[in-house]
Amino acid sequence: MARKTGPRAPEDAPPAGSTAETQDSEGALLRIGGTTGGSLGDRLATRASVALYNTPLHRLRLRGRFPLKLLGVPEDPVPGDAAIGERIVAGRLIHAGHTVMTRDFRFGDPAHPAAWRDWANSWAWLRDIAACLPDRKAAAARAEPLVARWLAEFGDYDPAAWRADIIGQRLLLALGHAPLILSSADHVYRSAVLSAIATWARHLDRAAFRLADSPGKAVALAGLYAAGTLIPGGEARSINTLAALEKLLGTLVLPDGGMATRTPRDGVLLAEWLLFAAGCAPAIRVRTPALFPDTLDRLVPHLKSLALGDGIIGGWHGAASVPAATLDRLEKRSASGNAPNRNGRWSGYHRLSAGKTVLVIDAGPPPLSRQATGHAGTLAFELSDGADRLITNCGGAGGLPQPLDPALAGGLRTTAAHSTLVIDETNSTRISAKGPLGSGVNEVSFQSRRSEEGHWLDASHDGYVKRFGMIVRRQLFLSPDGQDLRGQDSIEPAPKSLLKRRPDRSFNIRFHLGPGVAATPTADGAGALLKLPQGRVWALKTRVDGGPGTVAIEASIWVDPAGTVHKTQALVISGHTQQAAASISWSFKRAGK
Repeated sequence: MARKTGPRAPEDAPPAGSTAETQDSEGALLRIGGTTGGSLGDRLATRASVALYNTPLHRLRLRGRFPLKLLGVPEDPVPGDAAIGERIVAGRLIHAGHTVMTRDFRFGDPAHPAAWRDWANSWAWLRDIAACLPDRKAAAARAEPLVARWLAEFGDYDPAAWRADIIGQRLLLALGHAPLILSSADHVYRSAVLSAIATWARHLDRAAFRLADSPGKAVALAGLYAAGTLIPGGEARSINTLAALEKLLGTLVLPDGGMATRTPRDGVLLAEWLLFAAGCAPAIRVRTPALFPDTLDRLVPHLKSLALGDGIIGGWHGAASVPAATLDRLEKRSASGNAPNRNGRWSGYHRLSAGKTVLVIDAGPPPLSRQATGHAGTLAFELSDGADRLITNCGGAGGLPQPLDPALAGGLRTTAAHSTLVIDETNSTRISAKGPLGSGVNEVSFQSRRSEEGHWLDASHDGYVKRFGMIVRRQLFLSPDGQDLRGQDSIEPAPKSLLKRRPDRSFNIRFHLGPGVAATPTADGAGALLKLPQGRVWALKTRVDGGPGTVAIEASIWVDPAGTVHKTQALVISGHTQQAAASISWSFKRAGK
């Protein structure tokens, strides 16, 4: 197959046929498995499992001796929030924008939002109490009454409180913060806690293995592995769970370290729980199974490759941006010596970097709806110069400390909220009224080449083929010094389209600017000067179908990792196709050093 070429390199760069060492990659990523949410079979299996767990037979299976002690206490790799801990000490359980007074409440009150109940049932508040009260006795005095109340309410199976992934989290947190919840002189209370831990593990012996492959199943198995390692007599459980976890992680974590869900925050959370579980073996002076460091050695470098110069991972596919501190902590904890992975052959995320410039592009199809919320932002990219974000997407809503307005959260998923091309203001992948992604992008083809001459990427997607009979293609070139980014966005007639008549359509290319970037249009209207917060200046120039383009400056937003909505601007290049085709060239060049 003939090689596709990217945008022309600077005239003084070596020719494409130079003998300079190159690294090439090409391929296609397919969205296979349907576009709807969880399958009917999955839903029926879930209902059958819930019905089974409510039977006397299952309650009989949960009976057994409880341990008199734990063999060790693993270290929790995620620090709590002392500010939230202070509020808990003051009698308020606050999460996801919802406050519950602890004087007289029920954990399972249906008035509590689902996100709050999941947080409360996981016992994640133990982290915050520990962060607020370093003194163990003082922390235990606050934690134990909450634990006792929870056990009184959920001593028997409850579909929400006993959900397998929630139990996996609760097991890890209970084991990691055992000194806070097992320091009481009340032997009845202490026995109840130890009995509950053993009971949850027995439940997961069945429930964890029934789950469909997902990050939730990985968390459930991680908690079960921890229980098998730290509860006396759990050797067989530990071995069986480790084997299941190894098989699952081979599916969830792709060869380049990306997640099958294509959501970076899923990778962050998975890495945190794996780090927690990995600490169980050293807690009893046993060597950590190789599965944990081996998986982290793929996961963490991939996450590093998605971060821009400010250390923040963008809000890709439903989840909020990941703060730099979180990624830095993961990197230190995992001690992975692997460099960031530039090549997204499996994950679909490619990194182009040179000098102080970093570009991350999503050159993969959106995830299946049963795997992740998903965005319709195929071929969108983010760009930074040092610690300044130059080009970004508007962000994501999943996992924020406080939920966004539903209309805003939905808008963040649209193609227009991403720095990419949109035809006829129509999402490249449909977003249904109920939330799941529908049909659209099914295949993304890409070619990547990196050498001393620079870095080229050529990618295309078929999201508009069935609706408009058109293919979208984006080509990028980044110079070796990182001061010259050239792009070409093209709309081409789909060669095998069933549409015999292709009416011409309008299109827009948006470049959402980072917070604090000031845009000034050039005199000819075909470009803009961009002043970054730290003072550096970049210039945008455009050409549409061989003639000068027109650049408009519109209002936009960016949602940061804390959920703060920043008012920003967007550069918009508009036009119409001619005979179902268009070609738009643009460049971003830094002025000065």
